[in-house]
Amino acid sequence: MSKPLSDHDRKKQISVRGLAGVENVADLKKNFNRHLHFTLVKDRNVSTKRDYYFALAHTVRDHLVGRWFRTQQSYYEKDPKRVYYLSLEFYMGRTLQNTMVNLALENACDEAVYQLGLDMEELQEMEEDAGLGNGGLGRLAACFLDSMASLGLAAYGYGIRYEFGIFNQKISSGWQVEEADDWLRYGNPWEKARPEYMRPVHFYGRTEHHPDGVKWVDTQVVLALPYDTPVPGYRNNIVNTMRLWSAKAPCEFSLKDFNVGGYIQAVLDRNLAENISRVLYPNDNFFEGKELRLKQEYFVVAATLQDIIRRFKASKFGSRDIVRTDFSSLPDKVAIQLNDTHPALAIPELMRVLIDEEKLPWEKAWDICIKTCAYTNHTVLPEALERWPIDLFQTLLPRHLEIIYEINRRHLERVSSLYPGDVDRMRRMSLIEEGGQKRVNMAHLCIVGSHAVNGVARIHSDILKATVFKDFYEMEPHKFQNKTNGITPRRWLVMCNPGLAEVIAERIGEDFIRDLDQLKKLHDFVNDEAFIRDIAKVKQENKLKFAVHLEEHYKVKINPNSMFDVQVKRIHEYKRQLLNCLHIITFYNRIKKEPNKQWTPRTIMIGGKAAPGYHTAKMIIRLITAIGEVVNKDPVVGDRLKVIFLENYRVTLAEKAIPAADLSEQISTAGTEASGTGNMKFMLNGSLTIGTMDGANVEMAEEAGEGNIFIFGMRVEDVEAMDAKGYNASEFYNRIPELKQAIDQIAGGFFSPKQPDLFKDIENTYNDHDKNDFFFFLQYYNNINMLTKSLPDMYGINPVNQIFKCFKYFVV
Repeated sequence: MSKPLSDHDRKKQISVRGLAGVENVADLKKNFNRHLHFTLVKDRNVSTKRDYYFALAHTVRDHLVGRWFRTQQSYYEKDPKRVYYLSLEFYMGRTLQNTMVNLALENACDEAVYQLGLDMEELQEMEEDAGLGNGGLGRLAACFLDSMASLGLAAYGYGIRYEFGIFNQKISSGWQVEEADDWLRYGNPWEKARPEYMRPVHFYGRTEHHPDGVKWVDTQVVLALPYDTPVPGYRNNIVNTMRLWSAKAPCEFSLKDFNVGGYIQAVLDRNLAENISRVLYPNDNFFEGKELRLKQEYFVVAATLQDIIRRFKASKFGSRDIVRTDFSSLPDKVAIQLNDTHPALAIPELMRVLIDEEKLPWEKAWDICIKTCAYTNHTVLPEALERWPIDLFQTLLPRHLEIIYEINRRHLERVSSLYPGDVDRMRRMSLIEEGGQKRVNMAHLCIVGSHAVNGVARIHSDILKATVFKDFYEMEPHKFQNKTNGITPRRWLVMCNPGLAEVIAERIGEDFIRDLDQLKKLHDFVNDEAFIRDIAKVKQENKLKFAVHLEEHYKVKINPNSMFDVQVKRIHEYKRQLLNCLHIITFYNRIKKEPNKQWTPRTIMIGGKAAPGYHTAKMIIRLITAIGEVVNKDPVVGDRLKVIFLENYRVTLAEKAIPAADLSEQISTAGTEASGTGNMKFMLNGSLTIGTMDGANVEMAEEAGEGNIFIFGMRVEDVEAMDAKGYNASEFYNRIPELKQAIDQIAGGFFSPKQPDLFKDIENTYNDHDKNDFFFFLQYYNNINMLTKSLPDMYGINPVNQIFKCFKYFVV
């Protein structure tokens, strides 16, 4: 059971964790028991750990409710401009501890739980991760909600309440196996259903054109039931709302269905409608043009826009009377941010509502639409860009296709007037892609229908302007801007690394929790031996704790004094876990070759999920586990090298791994990673970074100074030049003996002796060099090889010392 804090610790932690006053603790215990008895209908004789978790969650939620009411009431009274963040993904993780941090309840809850004879960590482990996202895009959305609440912005997150989130990853005999993430099976104490705001969403049907406008008729209706989750700001009494929609079938049946067979079948068919919110598509940076996915995208957009317009029309809290009918003020009161192209249908849907339902003329409606919507692009990878077949659009959303055609006609007229006779430019800029199967280019729709377009790191935004959206940038340069991604320091420092947060707060106060620029004050302590010692102590404690977790889960003895070298992210060729594999094999071979040499011990951890249909990514996972099977059992290597594949990487596991890491691997091919946010989380927690000049690494290198981050490999311009000149991968294979040995070991079955050809597909990625090495593994291996040989001491024998001598840079 967790010990209560000592008086010394309690004095230290009052600022960051909140004060555990006697009255607070007594109230919490009283409310805990009340919820156990009256909400869960249990007594202590039969209660389980899960019951105790739910009682605690309801107790903490009670502290949100009053603030939630007052926040929403103030928004209705003051009528500020509201931000609507539309995203198909919100990767929230767990809520309990984050809520306690933001409400300053941590110490009081710790004390109350201890006095009740329970263990806080055990209760927190009972909470399911809300895994309603694939990776960076969904986690960014979650961080934005926290930040907007902490800044006091009138903001709402809108998405889908998936019954099954991102799959749970199990590793069986070295292979990834997917299991359904039934995260709602025990209920969710943080959400509240709002059936009074249920909205109809229409699909299929046909359009009728009348003198008084267009009607979309003979549609199939699905109901969108909202579930609200409170989003507390950091100690500012603000509680915003994340509203997630769940699909429900309507109850009406036609009379002909009321013979027994027809009625039963009609009830069973309700599942078809409700499948819309059944499961999150598990693809990251890959477009899968399935009808269900397009239904999901329209479902969230249609329900959300009805909600936005209802709220826009209402004047004060609780009022449903229509009092505002002049839509010209909509852009002054509403900002719709599209998180990638997934909610792009907000543009034609808003046009449909304004034209068909509110009877505005096209020109006025279009002006309102552009001023209201803005678009964030998240990728430059061609396979990730959404291009929906016209036939599917015509069947599912016939009215929206008509509107898109009209948007495109007017858009191309403008292109033609600005660039007369440039037919090729018109073809490139069209919203409709001709040739073969006609498709709607959703990124083009977003650009044309928005007043602002942003990339998520400076290098990414520059690439968009120079290549992917070059024509659009030339025509409307004022639209394009950069907004480098960020992370919330509440979850990614205060919550997951309280020891480090306390050490910092003791020196500079706690304002940094709201404003990370305050960390510049640490410059005054950069040579303070006591500060460096405290920081190093926290890091070692985090490593010891995570080493225990690893030994429990993977049955591998971990040396906590080894360098914890971590690469955690979705498994993808461009993220280059394969390059890491080559480096691991090389390091293993060096130890085997010179076993008596003093080697810096390393524990290398790689984690991440592969999309279920992505064969190469799954083979990469199998290769990592195979390397681990060989390395971890080799007595010559001992504890100088261990390789762990972190199973089922998710937000909760990240919160354990990141504070313990010494070295963060951010090694994507330059020009492929839009931004990355894991890189920032590691740096904020005091890890050194080894990486390429890609994504947000560029800005991190500028902040830290290139002497304090290990950058290697080609820049974007080098990659482009090599592409133009022609890349001869076999040159590196034949010239570097260690590289050749590593690839030959993979190909020859060294890591899969029972199946020598197991990794033939992986080896082909390297060995059919000039055709398949799209991400320049061998070129970059050459660079990383030179780096590791030339900087053995800097990130070798004692990484902790180097990390914290440079701490001032890493956290600014």
